[in-house]
Amino acid sequence: MKLNQLLKIHAIWNPHVYHGWGRSKKFFEGWYYKIVDNSQTNAFAIIPGIAMDENGNKQSFIQVLDGKNLKAEYFKFDSEEFKPTPKKHDLYIGENHFTKTTLSINLPGLKGNLNFKNLFPWSNTFLSPGIMGPYSFVPFMECYHGIISMNHDIEGSLFQNQKKICFDNGRGYIEKDWGHSFPKAYVWMQSNHFSKSGISLKSSIAIIPWLKSSFIGHIAGVLIDGKLIEFTTYNGTKLNSCDISQESVSIIMQNRLFKLKINAIREKATTLAAPISGFMDGRIDESMKAQIKVELIDKKSNKIILDDTGKSAGIEVAGDYKKLIKKFNQ
Repeated sequence: MKLNQLLKIHAIWNPHVYHGWGRSKKFFEGWYYKIVDNSQTNAFAIIPGIAMDENGNKQSFIQVLDGKNLKAEYFKFDSEEFKPTPKKHDLYIGENHFTKTTLSINLPGLKGNLNFKNLFPWSNTFLSPGIMGPYSFVPFMECYHGIISMNHDIEGSLFQNQKKICFDNGRGYIEKDWGHSFPKAYVWMQSNHFSKSGISLKSSIAIIPWLKSSFIGHIAGVLIDGKLIEFTTYNGTKLNSCDISQESVSIIMQNRLFKLKINAIREKATTLAAPISGFMDGRIDESMKAQIKVELIDKKSNKIILDDTGKSAGIEVAGDYKKLIKKFNQ
């Protein structure tokens, strides 16, 4: 078996590593580092990645979203400057270095080093490798997804235009995507900043192409008291309702044990590049100043486990989102 094939097989059970070995066209892969300082005055999303179009043209990139100041920059690199490491997430793009536990940035206007500690990944088993679950084994998915850490501590500083930003005691989140295109319509949200430390939420709903048809897939995770409660299409979670407007996003879903109610208040967003057929020709809008009200209910006891609002939340509502608006039985 060729080395590239072995690396691809290894990557199925290790979503954090590079999946593009042997790929030369119609492919993208990107890692999303969300970093928020202790005071929530500064919030950034730093996104390194690689993009290949249908004709085999390639580029690597680093996107930087300054979420509080509503600014975004796209730094383009030659594809040869994208240097992943087999079997672990250890990536260089030019003079920039990314791993699960470190970030080293050397870009015009943004430089510095951060360390991440006490990472909390999504569950990973032999038959359900990461957040994609059994869909990890399906070879024709449009977009694959991975959660490297739901919530972790940050140490270190960045210098933005020579101004020092200290991220000590800040909170971080890391996820990634790979495939050839983002979904035609989706909503995504995430927050680590609730009134009690250690609570984290991630939720997304998207149109998933499937053979000659499609379905609405849903994923959510609530990290509370050191436990990740998972809501996914493949674990029997039902999406009761999804309502999206220019001002808010409301979602209700439930699995066998818990019901989850989400009401997110949208804020001004900033435009980012997104993949279409491998290349970064699409556009999406992301806010990092939103708020997400979360209610988590134990169905057996009818007890409210969590009733809180997450701040410094990231929210994306993209594509023909009206196709996601559904009303199901409550």
